[in-house]
Parts: sequence; structure tokens; C-alpha cells
Amino acid sequence: MVELVTGLDATRVRANLESARREIERAGRSPDSVEILAAVKYVPVDELGALERAGVSVLGENRAQELVAKADAYAGRFTWDFIGHLQSRKVRQILPHVRYIHSVASDSVLAQLERHGSPETAVLIEVNVSGEVGKSGIAPEELGAFIRRCPVQAVGLMTMPPLATDPEQSRPYFASLRELATRYGLPQLSMGTSQDYVVAVQEGATIIRLGTTLYS
Repeated sequence: MVELVTGLDATRVRANLESARREIERAGRSPDSVEILAAVKYVPVDELGALERAGVSVLGENRAQELVAKADAYAGRFTWDFIGHLQSRKVRQILPHVRYIHSVASDSVLAQLERHGSPETAVLIEVNVSGEVGKSGIAPEELGAFIRRCPVQAVGLMTMPPLATDPEQSRPYFASLRELATRYGLPQLSMGTSQDYVVAVQEGATIIRLGTTLYS
């Protein structure tokens, strides 16, 4: 059972945030070119104030109901992205609260975006670059057709590489996603988490999704 993140200290989170920015710079990128998104799936709503005081401005939630509750509790104080597996019936619920959905990967979600989206709606398409069976995401060879079917703005791609103990094992998957984004002219690359974000940054990530790195 995963434990909730409690007792967050704003000073500590700020120090971790600055440390991540230094790592981005050491990786050869400007910290301003890589957005740090705080993954808050396990952060209770009453702990989010510590993130705000630490200077965290972009939050990502995996669950639709939790996203709505947290966004309502801190209305106008954070930018919210949806980063989890998306059920099509939840699209309408989250759209008013989010900047990006990172995990668009099915025609049923596209249908709901067509019904409930607007010209300003922007999404990232999840790509299964590793070809893992049972994993969410569009196959790379199907991406072009999927983008053409997307009824809202497709602004980027997202992927989750296979679980690995060595961050270098994620590199070829991040490189493949970057190549796909370049091919289709998509500016945003959401890739890299606490264990492999430095490699993701080296391979062109524009958004990294950090949890443990910020909170520990």
C-alpha cells in the first residue's frame, strides 16, 4: 500500500526544486526550457499549500475526482494537468480545470473531446514507444493517423518507459519520442520522472513529472 505524502516542509521542497533546476542546467538545458510538474497523486489536498509556498506552480493529478477536488480547493492558485490513465467518461469532468491532458490514447477519448472540448483545448498524446503489451498508448506507427483524428489541439507527446533500475535504460525510449515529436511538429514532450528525469532532459523533455525528488 502506497503511503500518502504528509508533513511537507515548504523550505525543503523549495530546496529540492532548486536542486532539480541545477540538474537540468548540468544536463545542458536552460532551466527555463523544462517545466517541473509536481505529481500529486499521493499528496493530500491540505498539503498543497506547502507546494505553493515552495514556489511550485504546476501540478499533475492521476485521478479525475481528486483533480477536481484539489483544483476547486486551490482555485486559481496552480496550473493543473491530468497525467493519469483517462477514462472517456471523465473527460467532461476534468476539462474545465486543466491546461493539458497528457494521456490521450483512445478513440473514445477523442469522441468526448469532440463533444466537450473547445478551440482552446490542448492535449498530449500518449505513445507506447516500448511496445509493451497491455500498456496504454498509441503505437508509433499509428500516431500520424491518430493525430489527424484528434478534434482538439495536439501539442505534444507523453510516454512512460519500461520500469528500470538504471536511468540509462530509458534513454532509447525518450529519444524515440523526441524523434516522433519532431516528425509531427509537436513542441511539448512530457517524459521523465524522479528516477530518470535527467536522461529525459538530455533527450529533449519540455515537461518532467516529479514526485519523490521534490518531497523527500
